[in-house]
Amino acid sequence: MSGSLPVTTDGYARLQEELKNLVRIERPKVVQDIAEARAHGDLSENAEYDAAKNKQGFVEGRIKELNDKIARAQVINPAEINTEKVVFGAKVTIVDIDTDAEVTYQIVGEDEAEIKDGKISNTSPVGRALIGHEVDEEISITVPSGVRVYEITNIEYS
Repeated sequence: MSGSLPVTTDGYARLQEELKNLVRIERPKVVQDIAEARAHGDLSENAEYDAAKNKQGFVEGRIKELNDKIARAQVINPAEINTEKVVFGAKVTIVDIDTDAEVTYQIVGEDEAEIKDGKISNTSPVGRALIGHEVDEEISITVPSGVRVYEITNIEYS
């Protein structure tokens, strides 16, 4: 993979913590599981061995992926941003013009996105539509139910 990967300081810490857990806890556990399964004898009919090898493949693949993401990470601390426009890391409050429904999203990296926590990816349709706009601007966003018009009522960086 190439190019930088924008990530908030919280998201970067979570990536590092997951990597640490995989290297220090999960990897040794998988090695132990493989050793135990081997002790049971014939490997050709050993489901425990196959499961442990599959888990080892997953763990090693995830470690490689996390190392790559951490190496490419462009860590952005939203509290240090000083702009009137929506950029990566912003917490943006928008109001649906038709229904007056208000929602607040934080624009984060793909690995950090969690809609139930109000965190959307900067590459999502809503995230892309919000970036570059200011308070009191109306924006049209294409969502699964059609085109919705929202007004940005607040932008904060913390």
